[in-house]
Amino acid sequence: MTAFAQAPKKGGTLNFAVIAEPPDYDCHASTTFALVHPIAPHYQTLLKFDGKEYPKIVGDVAQSWTVSPDGLTYTFKINPGIKFHDGTDLTSADVKATYDRIVKPPQGVVSIRQAYYADIAEITTPDPLTVVFKLKGPNASMLQSFASPYDCIYSAAKLKQNPVYPKTEIMGSGPFVFVEHVKGSHWLGKRNEAYFKKGLPYLDGYKAFFIKGPAVVNGMLGGQFDIEFRGRTPQERDQLLSKDKERWVVHEGTWVNNLMVIFNTQKKPFDDVRVRRALTMAIDRWAGAQSLQKISMLRFVGGVMRPGFAMALPESELVKLPGYSKNIEAARAEAKKLLKEAGVENLKFKLFNRNVPEPYSPAGIFVIDQWRRIGVTADHSQLETKAYLEGVRTGNFDVAIEFMADFFDDPTAQFSKYLTKKASPSGYSGHNDTKLDELYEKQRRAINVAERTKIVNEMERYALQQAYNVPILWWQRIIVHHKKIKGWYMTPSHYLWQDLSEVWLDQ
Repeated sequence: MTAFAQAPKKGGTLNFAVIAEPPDYDCHASTTFALVHPIAPHYQTLLKFDGKEYPKIVGDVAQSWTVSPDGLTYTFKINPGIKFHDGTDLTSADVKATYDRIVKPPQGVVSIRQAYYADIAEITTPDPLTVVFKLKGPNASMLQSFASPYDCIYSAAKLKQNPVYPKTEIMGSGPFVFVEHVKGSHWLGKRNEAYFKKGLPYLDGYKAFFIKGPAVVNGMLGGQFDIEFRGRTPQERDQLLSKDKERWVVHEGTWVNNLMVIFNTQKKPFDDVRVRRALTMAIDRWAGAQSLQKISMLRFVGGVMRPGFAMALPESELVKLPGYSKNIEAARAEAKKLLKEAGVENLKFKLFNRNVPEPYSPAGIFVIDQWRRIGVTADHSQLETKAYLEGVRTGNFDVAIEFMADFFDDPTAQFSKYLTKKASPSGYSGHNDTKLDELYEKQRRAINVAERTKIVNEMERYALQQAYNVPILWWQRIIVHHKKIKGWYMTPSHYLWQDLSEVWLDQ
């Protein structure tokens, strides 16, 4: 500890807002932060991302691990002395039962990320503190997948009695024990006195308030809660700072979220690469980023991979690709030429979008205005999320605005919506270009980082040139919290570093 570092203080309750409520409690079936934020403190995962040094991976239930040179065997040593909240020991049997449930979900169990673990051939437990995963083939993203915040470790004994118990019951081994969930109101957790890490957690407990988005700022100003972990808009940040600048700490950075345009290649003229290229070339992302970051969560220009991530194409490469030129006049002249060649100079279509104000509406308004400048008319059709999803999933749309979000930067996650429908259920553009599928499979198997980066860069260039889907902008994550909150670090994902085990209050 440096001379300037404060020693953490024990005690106090962390009050935070969650702008949605979990539909049920099963981590393995969930994709929402509304589950992670109130529920993550009750559970442990095998590994986790280090909030202080993202994307570094550290052990949680695992004390240490080794990977065989051929990338086919992952051996984990389990921390001794971990107990579930019912007092029973957590052993390798519980890790095996958890991953058996994820890899081969029994009747009535939903395993949303089952595909991430499709390479697991066998799980064995040589002793109570060792678990071994054998893979069918090398998988470059396997370690990150084992650090998923959704892979809550469940009790093998309880799963045997009832495989769906996690849906309605909380029983983990995490730093906080479940107290109550009052629907429409709040969620309560208290310190786990038997937590295996001595001296942790620092907090006595936490209270998550389920609050509608617009009420968050007033709740923070009124002292009802001190943080909301997903992210606030630039206007909300400014509102908080204008009222009481001294009270707040602000964190800002890139987010593993972007909005993209998807072209339905099963409909003419979007089966023509000239039309798709013209529409992406008309978008001035550089100027758009400057104006949109002041009014929305959209801020960063990037390709398929998050700008700044080690495997992303650098700006010097991006500017050579359609849609990323800094000479927008020349790009738009070329776009008009392409539309003329394709015989659709006065193109008109419907832009499908969610009726979600932030950041979907501003993104839709922005691209429609950009297309107008090359003589294209798009009608903004904003729908309820359910109707929107039905449209994109069934191919009943012309052009749509879609999001990309996951808990990690790995290309296996980030490229999932760029593939054919055969390779990925979320390949909504409906193209049949198997070159993308082949490159995707190739990068997935490349366990050498330099070799994998080369394949990922090639794939990104090809995806942006073909323009079946094109990123608009990447989001900015803005977190404002009370200055008394310490030990919480912002990562590029709102799903990570949420077990609150190291958070403390300076009060």
